[in-house]
Amino acid sequence: MTQLDDLDRAIIRVLKQDARLTISQIAQKLDRPESTIHFRIKKLQEKGVIDRYTIVLGDSFRPRNLALVYIQAETPVIEEFLERYVRYVMRTLSMLPNVMAVARSGKDGVVALIGEDSPERLNRFIDETIRTLPTLKRVEVFELDEFAKGGDLAGFLVGV
Repeated sequence: MTQLDDLDRAIIRVLKQDARLTISQIAQKLDRPESTIHFRIKKLQEKGVIDRYTIVLGDSFRPRNLALVYIQAETPVIEEFLERYVRYVMRTLSMLPNVMAVARSGKDGVVALIGEDSPERLNRFIDETIRTLPTLKRVEVFELDEFAKGGDLAGFLVGV
């Protein structure tokens, strides 16, 4: 793991807040020479600490209601089919526009972050799309009411 000093972390914090800032603006905010900031950003990119710059969509594009859904697949009679079925569930969910993230959890689990504009639409989507997938052992829904950290995640993950 790459070690970062205080200046590297300060640069990353400034860029996370607004990646549109010029090197001159970052240097001014951090009270450092432009050449130092330019060199450090270049090194952070070369080391892979900064991979790319992206955008976080504003409130008007973010879903108002979010839920984490844990899906556990039933182990089939032929256990080798479990891997294929879990991959099928992941692919299926990944194609849906209101599914913002899909990840595997253990050998038979899938976790999905789902967003909708209303609690009713969120529950309807979960009931009609996820709970109807064949051979599921368990579906647990965790509605997200408030973020202490990572609230911009929805703006980063939402598809357009």
